[in-house]
This record gives sequence, C-alpha cells and structure tokens, in this order.
Amino acid sequence: MLNAQSLARLRVEPGARVLDIGCGMGQLTRAIARAAGSTGGVVGVERSRAQIDEGRRQANASGETKLVDVRAGDAGDPPLRDEEWGTFDIVHARFVLEHVADPARVLQAMVRAARPGGRIVVEDDDHDLLRLYPAVPEFEAAWRAYMHAYVAVGNDPMIGRKLPALLAGAGATPVANDWPFFGACQGSDTFAVIVSNCRRIMVGARDGVIAHGGLSTEAFDAALRAYDRWSRLPGAAYWYCTCWAEGIRPAG
Repeated sequence: MLNAQSLARLRVEPGARVLDIGCGMGQLTRAIARAAGSTGGVVGVERSRAQIDEGRRQANASGETKLVDVRAGDAGDPPLRDEEWGTFDIVHARFVLEHVADPARVLQAMVRAARPGGRIVVEDDDHDLLRLYPAVPEFEAAWRAYMHAYVAVGNDPMIGRKLPALLAGAGATPVANDWPFFGACQGSDTFAVIVSNCRRIMVGARDGVIAHGGLSTEAFDAALRAYDRWSRLPGAAYWYCTCWAEGIRPAG
C-alpha cells in the first residue's frame, strides 16, 4: 500500500539506472523498472533466497521475468561489478536500515554506488510514531516492548528520524525529507488491511518481544485482545508515518 507513495517520491525518469538495496520480493523494484523503461536499467539486491525465489515466481506470473536484474548479496557489500560503482542515477533502500547492525556501512555503499550528482533515497520506520485512538494502553505497552526487542538484538527501532544525519555521515548531501502516511480510520477502505498488517507484525514478533522486550506471555496476549476490541470501535483511528529522506552524492 506504500508502493505508490514511495514510487512518486522516487521520481524515476525514463532511462534511469537504479539500484534497489534490500529489494525483497521485488514488487516495488519492478514498478521502478517499468518507470525507467526499456532504456533504463534496474538492479535489485536481496540477501534472502526465499524472497528472491518468490519474487521471481511473481515476476514470471506477470510476464516480467527480465525486467529487473536481481542479485543475491549483502546490503553493506552489494554485488556490483567494478565498472558499475558510481554509475547509478538513483540508489534506493526501503525498510532495510532498521534491520542491520551497521546502517552507516550500508549507506556508505549506497553513496559509493551513486554517480556524482546521483540521488540516494532511503525510507524507513520510526516505530515511536504509531498512535491509536482511542488509546489502547495494553497494546501500547506491547509496542514499547516490541521496540525494546529491536534494541536488544542490536537494531534501531527509531532510525527513521535519523535518516538525513545518516546520509550526511555517509558523505551525501541531504536535500529533502518527508513522511509518507500509512494510516486509516474505521470506515475507510484501507482500515482493515492496515490493522491486520500491524497485528500480523506483532504476532510474527511474539517470541522476540517476550524474550527481549520484558513483556510476559499473558500481557502480550491481553494486548492483542485489547487491540482486536479497539479495531471494532466506530471511531477507531490508526496513525502511522514512515520516514523518507533523500541525499545527493557530491560531484567529485
């Protein structure tokens, strides 16, 4: 549901060369390639073999088998040929930096991959931005535990607010920041999908939250029950933004 917003902010022009770091199953990456057109070129890098395989299955089903050059590799050391470094018009990563132990290393590689004057575009989460109304104290406690679990394994749950500073630290010149909205209220077409997406994230993180977030099993399960009750309220509203920033690789 964020793809349209992310793609609009990327402003991909026909003929653009784009590197997409942490491309996952490639739905957004293929949309980038369609925007770049036949005169452009898009390389996707993903470390998960399962996601690469599923992405290829989806691409095959859509008749887009050769649309993106997908390569298995690490975000901090992308598998580029020597002559490819410093040639990309846009280098992009979305929801990657929050999951790596050394985001500075990833951004340094991204800046190095961009051509002089090229754009480095990053989008990531700041989990402290979530707001539910009416408030759900049980779920808020579980969400704080979810963020604590990030910290416990060496990741940053609030990295989104730091994106311009991280770009600057990697050698890019920050030029813009924004926050794409990912929320809805009861009665909107997207409310059920957004609410179920958040619930699915929490269920998937359950073991980690209980092990590292300081929350008991009973409290976690009670938080989900309270969340489910909240989701049925006529005036329920889910407020969340992702964080987006753009930098330019300086000439020379």
